[in-house]
Amino acid sequence: MKTRAAVMIEPGKPFEIEELDLDEPGPFEVRIRYEYSGLCHSDLHLSSGEIACRMPMVAGHEGAGVIEAVGASVSRVAVGDHVVCSFIACCGTCRWCATGQQAICDWGATMLEGYLPGPHWVLSGPRGQYGAGCLLGTMSQYGVLHENSVVAVPMDVPLDKAALVGCGVPTGWGSAVYAADVRPGETVVVYGIGGIGSNAVQGAAYAGARNVVAVDPVAFKRESAETMGATHTVADGEAAERLVQQLTGGVGADKAIVTVGKVEESVVSSGFGTIRKGGTIVITGMGPLEANSIQLPGTILALYKKTVRGTLFGDCNPTYDIPRILDLYQAGLLKLDELITRTYTLNEINQGYEDLEAGKNIRGVIKQEH
Repeated sequence: MKTRAAVMIEPGKPFEIEELDLDEPGPFEVRIRYEYSGLCHSDLHLSSGEIACRMPMVAGHEGAGVIEAVGASVSRVAVGDHVVCSFIACCGTCRWCATGQQAICDWGATMLEGYLPGPHWVLSGPRGQYGAGCLLGTMSQYGVLHENSVVAVPMDVPLDKAALVGCGVPTGWGSAVYAADVRPGETVVVYGIGGIGSNAVQGAAYAGARNVVAVDPVAFKRESAETMGATHTVADGEAAERLVQQLTGGVGADKAIVTVGKVEESVVSSGFGTIRKGGTIVITGMGPLEANSIQLPGTILALYKKTVRGTLFGDCNPTYDIPRILDLYQAGLLKLDELITRTYTLNEINQGYEDLEAGKNIRGVIKQEH
């Protein structure tokens, strides 16, 4: 069948809309009709070449839709199911999945190549074989995925909200709840209040933090952070450090979470200096793959027993945490509606990413037309 999709064709070039051929699903594979896809900054790391990936590649790794067909041996979902796509496929049997670390499932090894096991290149077109970003390629009308990449969700959850739970929401929320292990009464600083940082703020508030300090130079994002649970907002790291000293009587923040769109040495150093003795800084955001964006005084690290740690998908386990987070949303304990600033068509994808880089959106969403 045919599908219209947004394609990364060359590093640094705009996305192009192309009509592609899509294979039928093979064993353990499903065909999905994508309904919504979130505009995540990680796609810009790929399209710019900061993180190398195979091109041409259908963009998008945060999406939701409806299962239209299933191949032989599929057992996780059925035709008609509403699903959220997990940008980390989870096999359930590798060492990492078996020890509760689905976020680093071995299936992530080919996510930047974009082919399913076999290999099965499910997309083709005028440029030959096309990869699907994170084995998904959600910026397309339709996709063929392995069942390990989809999680069935309740039919009454709006799919534009559900799409956000494929990446941004659990990545941010889990960065606070799991990776930072925020405890009641703590002081937490979140650097960068976009689609990830907004949910780190939500996670910290949900976990019972007394002070949640949101740091962002964009006034609109600071205002948004207040609706997500931030108790204080500031424009830069220096202001955050001064405020934290006042809030904690000179002790320092318990936790810092870095969720900026592009991680650089200055923001990591600021967060490291803001946390207390025995405190933790979590690096969630990304940047150029080989860049040395962390340069810290090792003696201070040792003497003050500080912890620096990274996280992927907020340490969430997709098959458990995607339904759990949607359950919290339906119970009124987590906000999703407020995250969506604007909805775009597929033809407007480049405008959507321009708006993201300009700080105009918390989360932009693509609505597919069928």
